[in-house]
Amino acid sequence: MSHSWHCYVNVITNPIDLLFPGIFGGFTPGRMQVQAPVFKLVTLVPSLVAICPNSRSRSRWFFCRAMEAKRLVEDVFSETLSSKSEVDYLGESTKGDLNLNKEHLEEFGLHGAVNLEDPIEERAKIEAKEAENLLSELGVLDPLSARQSAHGIFCSRTLNLRSISAIGYDMDYTLVHYNVMAWEGRAYDHGMENLKSMGFPVDGLKFDPNLVIRGLVIDKERGNLVKADRFGYVKRAMHGTKMLSTRAVSESYGRELVDLRKESRWEFLNTLFSVSEAVMYMQLVDRLDQGDVPVELGPLDYYGLYKAVSRALFRAHVEGQLKSEIMAEPERFVEPEPELPLALLDQKEAGKKLLLITNSDYHYTNKMMHHAFNRFLPNNMGWRDLFDMVIVSARKPEFFQMSHPLYEVVTGDGLMRPCFKVHSGGLYSGGSAQIVEKSLGIHGDEILYVGDHIFTDVSQSKVHLRWRTALIIRELEDEFNALTCSRDHRATLIQLMHQKEVVGGLFNQLRLAFQRRTEGHPAQTLAATKMADSELTESMQKLLMVMQRLDQKIAPMLEADGEHFNKRWGYLSRAGLWDKSHLTRQIEKYADIYTSRVSNFLHYTPFMYFCSQEQTLAHDSYNYASPAVKGTAVNDL
Repeated sequence: MSHSWHCYVNVITNPIDLLFPGIFGGFTPGRMQVQAPVFKLVTLVPSLVAICPNSRSRSRWFFCRAMEAKRLVEDVFSETLSSKSEVDYLGESTKGDLNLNKEHLEEFGLHGAVNLEDPIEERAKIEAKEAENLLSELGVLDPLSARQSAHGIFCSRTLNLRSISAIGYDMDYTLVHYNVMAWEGRAYDHGMENLKSMGFPVDGLKFDPNLVIRGLVIDKERGNLVKADRFGYVKRAMHGTKMLSTRAVSESYGRELVDLRKESRWEFLNTLFSVSEAVMYMQLVDRLDQGDVPVELGPLDYYGLYKAVSRALFRAHVEGQLKSEIMAEPERFVEPEPELPLALLDQKEAGKKLLLITNSDYHYTNKMMHHAFNRFLPNNMGWRDLFDMVIVSARKPEFFQMSHPLYEVVTGDGLMRPCFKVHSGGLYSGGSAQIVEKSLGIHGDEILYVGDHIFTDVSQSKVHLRWRTALIIRELEDEFNALTCSRDHRATLIQLMHQKEVVGGLFNQLRLAFQRRTEGHPAQTLAATKMADSELTESMQKLLMVMQRLDQKIAPMLEADGEHFNKRWGYLSRAGLWDKSHLTRQIEKYADIYTSRVSNFLHYTPFMYFCSQEQTLAHDSYNYASPAVKGTAVNDL
């Protein structure tokens, strides 16, 4: 087979090409896409290295290229060390920030072309515009555009990623994302089989993932599933598999709040793993109400039913039926994500220590990570090469709360031995977060932990250790798209509600004027006092009819709001048109940043400074809402 060989010379004259390989037309070490059989001759400063089909030559070229770039970075810039870091005006550490070594500029031909004497306001406008243009030319999303997409990273509390020394990751539904219908469907099947063996009537029941969403709360006292707002007031509820009316919700929960601290009654659906359990429970509430549960199982209330369901699902996990099935066919359950390993590789090459901390056992972790990562990593890397420390069977949340013995996994079969000293690249079982901090020589807000479970991953690592936190919510992508689809619907609904507010304001003033007149008092103004009785009552009648018709229009629209995401429960993050859901309150309280998937970090780089957005308050909200009264569409995203 003959090949047509081509040769050309690329002379690098700009040090920036070395400083940013792979961005400004250069190569990125370890990520070159070679279109064989092409022969490239590249002139480096000051050496000349040939890139050819020979892997040894390619390795030499990459090594020289990396050394030149490293020398340039070290001579032109210096990185702020932890011992010399300060706190900036937003309260974030300056650790990891780059500083310019001006004395080395001339050596590399950087003569300060930018006029730093300009007023900074004018200079900033120019540079920001040029930055936008260059990002567009490079085909790279700017942070603002990325944030306004389904793959954005959203910030609740300002976070300087440069100051983070270590990033810890959960595995299930974080680094490895499962097909919910497949994974939770099989969990449901195994759980139902266990319930059937216990004597429960489960024939004819099927897994329905649309029955529940993350962030709902099981009321084990009433056999209900509820959606609460940020204050704990119940906005929607379902008994068994039947949604309750607004009146029924008010009668049941009008005088009480959802309090997650009362774990004996309330069970919060923290993660996608909760879906199968909630579906099983709500379906069996119907069977219990219908009297189908055999008396042989004893007197059973909604509390007892929940315990039985939870126990059956726990058996499915502990006995290994489910995980054995997944390990045998990972391609059936795991959704591939080629960009994810590259996001972690960027972080590692930026100097972050990467940790994997999972409750899954070694065999399952190794199988899932190998399937999800190895085929997408460059240069024959394996998933273990990414991590400075891997901890399996971590027993979270206790991992963050107390100290447990640490064991080192020393063989491929999972054989372990007690461990008293941690080394880089090690594989361990058990242990505690305190051991991690001690071994790395860092603690608190120098560590970012990324997981999908609000309580086990995010809440406990923040409450007990003050680690920075990131929450993975895969459903955010569907919610973002649903909000986009319903933009016109929500704009119309908001407009109608504001129109009712204006009409209602006039009606209330006329009603007060009428009340004062009947009591022999003057009205609010002279003009209102002079209005004839017939004119006053006629105006009130007309306005009342308009408001009643508006209510007839608004009520079904409000009920339908969010149905693009879930017909029963509406949006994940909202409880009604205006308010946040209880889930959103938990996110704001415990997650510094949140996003739909870890690979979204690719759009932001490991050096991103995440800034929290302006929080609208009740006393300034009218500035944003008032245009809707005039018919202007409101952008609610």
